[in-house]
Amino acid sequence: MPQTPPTTGLTHRLVPSPAGRIHLVEQGTGPLVLLVHGFPESWYSWRHQLPALAAAGYRAAAVDVRGYGRSSGPGAVDAYRMRELVADNAAVVEALGEESAVVIGHDWGSPIAANSALLRPEVFRAVGLLSVPYSPRGGPRPSEVFAGMGGDEEFYVSYFQEPGRAEAEIEPDVRGWLAGIYAALSGDTMPGPGLPDPHFVTRGGTLRERFPAGRLPAWLSEGDLDVYAGEFERTGLSGGLNRYRNMDRDWEELAEYDGAPITQPSLFIGGALDASTAWMGDAIKAYPSTLPGLAGSHILENTGHWIQQERPEEVNRLLVDWLNSLPA
Repeated sequence: MPQTPPTTGLTHRLVPSPAGRIHLVEQGTGPLVLLVHGFPESWYSWRHQLPALAAAGYRAAAVDVRGYGRSSGPGAVDAYRMRELVADNAAVVEALGEESAVVIGHDWGSPIAANSALLRPEVFRAVGLLSVPYSPRGGPRPSEVFAGMGGDEEFYVSYFQEPGRAEAEIEPDVRGWLAGIYAALSGDTMPGPGLPDPHFVTRGGTLRERFPAGRLPAWLSEGDLDVYAGEFERTGLSGGLNRYRNMDRDWEELAEYDGAPITQPSLFIGGALDASTAWMGDAIKAYPSTLPGLAGSHILENTGHWIQQERPEEVNRLLVDWLNSLPA
């Protein structure tokens, strides 16, 4: 059974932000490291990193992104634009009494972290990206790209676009849906070669139909799943899904950053079994020009999408070594 780290030493805070409030959990003292989760997760996805970073001499703060957990969840879809999420991150740094921070993100948290460094370089002095590589703004409109990915099937990002559609699938059994998506993208429980890809939906079907049935991933205990399910049963998933519904707006609003590199010190960690690593292989190859401050690009074998939960010790070591190498 996976071992859940102790919760002693964690401090919960609510701080003001453009969203209204942001909930965060912090541990340790020292230079600030802001941890930004993805979909469908929460601050809890960093439960293994908080004590490790604190022990290494850092003030680690894991946020609930707006629309998640105890953070404010604005009702308007366009309230989840990238610029708004970057503003939340900057507000958290200020609310914690700091002038700058290292920002580290996983899944959607990765592009949120990357854009935080890109749009607010005076605040975010370094950026760590987990699972989703950095790819500068450019190319065709995102919705057009995703619409062409599925062929006879529908890519999950396109499926998420219509408000209420995915929610109707998830709402009757939030806990079961979460267990399914965690298993579908985890290295030890994802569907094997030749089985239907859980990133796609049969026309008129649901994602749930593609999820594997049976055991939980090795990194996820029943208690961990209870934590996630308890949050989403209370808040719903519209806040998280609204991030997907702003990709075209972001493409329009961030046009001035077309092709822009991130010049701060950076780090990338991905899973060898994560579809994001395969789909965005060209983005990783472009790192010499898009991430000129890159200290390392690490691909962990036998690892899926939930990288900091699947391989916490290895991820912690890579993060701490990188943080320790940064200029003071």
